[in-house]
Amino acid sequence: MVPMNIHIVYAHPSATSLNAALREEMTAELEALGHIATVSDLYAMKWKAVADYDDFGDVDNDGFMAAAGEAHANGTQTADITAEQEKVLAADALILQFPLWWFTMPAIMKGWFDRVFTNGFGYGDNRTWKRYGDGRLTGKRAMIVTTTGAAESHLSDRGVNGDIEHLLFPINHGILFYTGMDVLPPVAVTGAGRLDREGYARTAAHLRERLRTLATTEPIAFRPQDSGDYDEHRRLKPGLERPQTAGFDLHIA
Repeated sequence: MVPMNIHIVYAHPSATSLNAALREEMTAELEALGHIATVSDLYAMKWKAVADYDDFGDVDNDGFMAAAGEAHANGTQTADITAEQEKVLAADALILQFPLWWFTMPAIMKGWFDRVFTNGFGYGDNRTWKRYGDGRLTGKRAMIVTTTGAAESHLSDRGVNGDIEHLLFPINHGILFYTGMDVLPPVAVTGAGRLDREGYARTAAHLRERLRTLATTEPIAFRPQDSGDYDEHRRLKPGLERPQTAGFDLHIA
């Protein structure tokens, strides 16, 4: 197995939580496999979650996107942003670990993306910028590890909460794949509040197995923007969808 640099972006406020225990399982397993594991513990870091003009230093632009791009290009963005960007660039794989709060990531992790995946790093404000399957982070792998109190059936294709794959689509497709990463199927721990010792053991074993196959697991088959599957208006061409698919599933080949 070729050693990898794996960066974990972690968001949970409790040091004694299920998430904290699973994070320790992950770092121990990754190191046992010979990988280098680094962690950005956002709550412990007291990460500033709000993207604003204070992030940019001395810039000439008034527009927020333009100011962000200028700060990134000129090196005037704040040191905490630059440090996190360097961690991402050094990583072969990015793991996002968080509890599912109100159907998405905690605000502090959303703020990490708002500030770190800034103009010039995560996206560009011109039509030549590559996106959806191509971009600054092409060649890296990414995976979500999330916990939720909902039962597995609640998060199934007919579940009242909606399919977990659909709930995570905005992150997997709209952030990770958008910036060029190969996105692996998520690890979703359901019924987290009712997990007993046996349940935890099964969960930890499954997580370790997913880490052992991090380099070989087939990514979600999202359609690249420049694959030829989309027309000039970025709409999927008729006839390319799988039978009886609609919505988010249209964008999986």
